[in-house]
Amino acid sequence: MSNSEQSTVRVSLDTPGAVGSAPGMDVPVGYAQARSYWRGVFHRVLRDRVTIGCTLVLGLLVFLAIAAPVLPLIDPDVANSGDRLLPIGSPGHLLGTDELGRDMLSRLIHGARLSLLMGVGPVAVALLVGGVLGLTAGYLGGRTNMIIMRITDVFYAFPSILLAVAIAGALGAGITNALVAITIVFIPPITRVVESVTTQLRSMDFIDAARASGASTFSIIRTHILGNVLGPVLVYATVLVSVAIVIAAGLSFIGLGASPPEAEWGLMLNTLRQSIFLAPWISLLPGLMIFITSMCFNLISDGLRSAMDVRY
Repeated sequence: MSNSEQSTVRVSLDTPGAVGSAPGMDVPVGYAQARSYWRGVFHRVLRDRVTIGCTLVLGLLVFLAIAAPVLPLIDPDVANSGDRLLPIGSPGHLLGTDELGRDMLSRLIHGARLSLLMGVGPVAVALLVGGVLGLTAGYLGGRTNMIIMRITDVFYAFPSILLAVAIAGALGAGITNALVAITIVFIPPITRVVESVTTQLRSMDFIDAARASGASTFSIIRTHILGNVLGPVLVYATVLVSVAIVIAAGLSFIGLGASPPEAEWGLMLNTLRQSIFLAPWISLLPGLMIFITSMCFNLISDGLRSAMDVRY
């Protein structure tokens, strides 16, 4: 896996407000302090101009992607050989046209729908599957932990992009298969992050107090562990969305993801690469969209980590 994927995302477990823990206390402190902690996180995020700016950029992109069918845009699949590779700012084509004369602005906005789906979708599914596996391995420990974690270790023998290419190649080209491949790639790192935090929490005094009070395993996980796991996983998942967008674009670029004439940023890069010397700025637009979107998710992740990792 890449360094960004292998890095451990931490939130101090003794931070005031973490569910079920507080400095100098061996018993649960309840939900009031947890709400106070998350309220503090929210206020610190609001004071982070970079995080807010990136959130606004992503919010605008999501809005445009959702509203694309009703916006007054040219059909992204309509080609016009007489308008091939028009420059940026051409009348009727604000961002020019591609190698087939299709409107670039329309294709970029419609491409955001597919690119964002291939970024957020796999991470959401991997969070569900990896979260359950990580909680199970971390809380139960012993042989269960060994079996689950040794299976995930197998996936770490391969770089994430190569593993996604191998899985997508084995399943066959197509958006669905690409989504499955990216999801499988992200389950192991999410499992490891959740297992790491859960293992730390399992031996803490407030967990022992909950067991002594007769609380069930499900109740302990739901009440005391999930609240502490949420922070690190949320930060890590935000990073993975940016990685997923890049991997999805790479799969489409080599023909294992979206297929023509679908508007998808990676596929657009592939089709425009032959025109890079004729219309360099037009050819770089899909790559610029991938860069901006991925960078925004990374910066938001940094902002969330800074807001959550506060020690008193």
